[in-house]
Amino acid sequence: MPKTKLENFIFTVVMAFIMVYGMICYNISINIGGCNNSVFLMAFSELKIMWPIAIILELFVVGRIAPMLAFSFMKPTDRPQFITYAISFCICALMCPLMSLIATFLFKEPSLGTYAQTWAMNVPAAYAMQFLIAGPLVRFLFRAVFRRNESGITQKKAAA
Repeated sequence: MPKTKLENFIFTVVMAFIMVYGMICYNISINIGGCNNSVFLMAFSELKIMWPIAIILELFVVGRIAPMLAFSFMKPTDRPQFITYAISFCICALMCPLMSLIATFLFKEPSLGTYAQTWAMNVPAAYAMQFLIAGPLVRFLFRAVFRRNESGITQKKAAA
């Protein structure tokens, strides 16, 4: 996965876009009582606010804490795939309450009850989105763009 700061930035931007857009679509669908084609367009108005917030949180707060949490129950000698899953789990565990809190204050009637309900509704969707859609998709795209040779050196995919 990302080895340099630039790669980490690109990975974060793409992952945040997919996760935030998906979660906004999910929350709008809940608010209007179902999903229809207009949801996918409505999501862009919130995306321009929430996407940069998610990137900043991930790069400067969550991205530093999540690996420490993951390695509190994982060992560096564990399979890299399981380490990746553990870090993803910890990122969701931190990002979901933070982003739910921010969304509650920006787009809903702020109260403890509204925040608790928003968080509780978002947790299962965030984990499903991360482990079933966004995580596999972004890692696949990342591997396709940033190919590495046996020595670990990045080789950008050549244009045909």
